[in-house]
Amino acid sequence: MDHRLRGALTVFVLLVAQTTFLPFFSVGGFLPDLVLIWLVSTAIRKGQVEATVAGFVVGLAEDLLATQLLGLAALSKTITGFFAGYFHNENKTDQTLGSYRFVLIVGLGSLVHNVIFYTIFLQATDGPLLWTVLYYSTATTLYTGIISVLPMFAFSRRVTA
Repeated sequence: MDHRLRGALTVFVLLVAQTTFLPFFSVGGFLPDLVLIWLVSTAIRKGQVEATVAGFVVGLAEDLLATQLLGLAALSKTITGFFAGYFHNENKTDQTLGSYRFVLIVGLGSLVHNVIFYTIFLQATDGPLLWTVLYYSTATTLYTGIISVLPMFAFSRRVTA
């Protein structure tokens, strides 16, 4: 199967899971971003250009399904794909995906994504914008980072097998 078709199918499943099943696992109103974890793994495997394009496409799909501001997820995921693409190394792809480095890259990518997303999304809220953005960004980043341990273990088993 072509890797783009497999990626599209994976993103579809992740978007469905993110919008239907994942709200049941909300912790304090915060949810992990499964699509972002996939985007970071794509950036590590394929590089910066493909991750940037993939970030725009999946962000736009996410905007069409769930968000109130059309284009906000597309913007933040495009920038995140570009950022995460810096960690692409053809010679160390499997080692990166199967180690703690993957969780750290997901955490950094999630922080970049969430700061951009919440800075724009929370513009109309009352109260100090900086603290609100930091609160939402940190909580969502931590949850996404914790969940990214699961694919890291799956990648590590694939590398050692």
